[in-house]
Order: sequence, then structure tokens, then C-alpha cells
Amino acid sequence: MKPPRTFLSSMLGNRCPACRDARLFKVKNPYRLRTLNEMHPSCPSCGTNFLREPGFYFGAAYVNYAMTVALWVAVVVALYVFGALGWIPFTGMFDQPETVLITGVVTLLVLLPPVQRLSRSIWIHFFVRFRRSID
Repeated sequence: MKPPRTFLSSMLGNRCPACRDARLFKVKNPYRLRTLNEMHPSCPSCGTNFLREPGFYFGAAYVNYAMTVALWVAVVVALYVFGALGWIPFTGMFDQPETVLITGVVTLLVLLPPVQRLSRSIWIHFFVRFRRSID
């Protein structure tokens, strides 16, 4: 019997928080936008209910917001560091706001689907405890 995944790998891998084995989402690829938020109603492996109550995943919007702010900060810091090292022609956020804006928007658009799924995974991992299987 293989050991269960860790809490962090289960959360980042969009796995069931109870058994850490089955996937939360029906389609593995987050860039299929039609099926971006389609989750299994319950875990195919252990039967844990993923649709806990109406509006349960509204709280994931707060997690998504925090991750979006962190991405913007990471973009600004990366532009500043790469500009200071001379790798890109960037002198500062206030001298070139269009560079920060374009880079930030493109980064967020590219990372939107995985961030959306990760925020749902983090949210459900806050509320469902791991249950070790006895096999």
C-alpha cells in the first residue's frame, strides 16, 4: 500500500481532501473553459460530498482574490528585480506603468484557470479532514 499524499500535494494537485486520491474536477485540463468549474458531486473513491451546501464555493472567491493580489505583487517584484539586473529595460513602476499593467494582465489571463481551480481546492481543504483508509 502506497502512503497517502501530503496535505500540500493534495491541495495543489486538486485531489479529494478526505482520501487524497481522487480528483476534485471532472476534466483534468483547466484550460478547457467550458468545464473549468465542473466538479464531481462526490468523491469517486471515498464518497465525500464535494457540493457541501449552496454557495459553499463563494468563499473561494476570497482565496482567489488573495492569490490574484499575490500574483500582481510577484509581477511587480519580478519586473523590478529583472530591471535592476539589466535583463529587461525596466526602470520603475512609476516610470513605465504600461509595462506593469500589460505584464500583469497577461500573466493573470494565462494563469486564471489554474488559479480558479486552486482556490476551490484550498477552500474545500480548509473544511474537510483527511480520513486514513484502513485497507
